[in-house]
Amino acid sequence: MFSYRHAFHAGNHADVLKHLVLVAALRHLTQKETALWVVDTHAGAGLYRLDGDYAGTSGEAAEGILKLVAALPGLAEPAPALTDYLDRVHSFNREGSWRIYPGSPFLAQALLRQEVRDKLKLFELHPTDSKSLAANIAQLGAGRQVSVAREDGFEALKSVLPPPSRRALVLIDPSYEIKSDYAKVHAVLRDALQRFATGTYAVWYPIIPRPEAHELPRKLKTLANSFRKPWLHATFSIGQPDDAAPAPGEERRTGMAASGMFLVNPPHTLKPALQAALPQLLDVLGRGRGKGQLIESGGG
Repeated sequence: MFSYRHAFHAGNHADVLKHLVLVAALRHLTQKETALWVVDTHAGAGLYRLDGDYAGTSGEAAEGILKLVAALPGLAEPAPALTDYLDRVHSFNREGSWRIYPGSPFLAQALLRQEVRDKLKLFELHPTDSKSLAANIAQLGAGRQVSVAREDGFEALKSVLPPPSRRALVLIDPSYEIKSDYAKVHAVLRDALQRFATGTYAVWYPIIPRPEAHELPRKLKTLANSFRKPWLHATFSIGQPDDAAPAPGEERRTGMAASGMFLVNPPHTLKPALQAALPQLLDVLGRGRGKGQLIESGGG
C-alpha cells in the first residue's frame, strides 16, 4: 500500500486543478475573523523538486504547472484565481526559477493567519513521506500552528471534528491506488458531515477508466443532497495527445488525463472564480481528444 509516491506527479494538471481550488477557497474562508482549521487527510511530503529524480522522471509537471507558467505572459487578462495560485507557487521559488512545487500543506499554511490562531492539521501514513513532511514543516518554524501526524487520515479525521472554532476546510485526496479508497472517501465524508455539518469539504479524485471513479461524484452528490448541503463539482481534462498511439506490439499508455474536485459547503465565491479560470486553463493545458472542463453546483 506504500508504493504510491506523489513526487512522481507533483505539479501535473491534477495538482493544478486541486491547488487552484484550494487557494481560491482559502482566500474566501480566511476573510472571516474567526479562526479556521485546515485538515489535510493525505498530506504527502509537502514540498517537491520539479528537477529531482521523481518529477524529472515522469515529466508530468511539463504538461501542468510549467506549461502554465510559460503561457501566462500570453494571456491578455489572466483570471484572478489563476494569478493568485501561480503567485503562491512562485513564492516558494527564487526569482525566475520554478524548481520547487509546494503541495497542499505549504500552500495552505502560507494563507493561514497567526493573529486569529488558524490551525493546520496534517496526516500522512506513508513512512518516507511522513518523515519528509515533518522535516519540511519544521523548517517553517510555525510552532503550534501546524501539527503533523503519521496516521491514516481517513481514521484520524474523526479526532479533529468538530474543531473548537466551528470553522474548517477539510481536504480529502488519497491516491486511490487501492480500489477501496473510493468507498472510504464516501464513508468518511458521511461521518464528517454527521460530526460537523457546516464544514467545507473538498474531495479530489482521478477520472480514469474504473467504475468506482465514475460513480464517486454521483454518490457524493446524493450524499450532499441527503444532508441538504450545497455542493460544487469541477472536472478538468487535458485530453489525450494526438501522438498517444502505441508502437506496433505495445499497449496504449496515455496516463491520467482528467480529475475532479467535489466540494460540500463551498465558498460562494468559488464557482465564479473557477468559471473565469478553468476555460483559460483549458486553452493552455488542453492537448487533444477529450479535453474539456465542467463546473456544476446544486443542493442547499
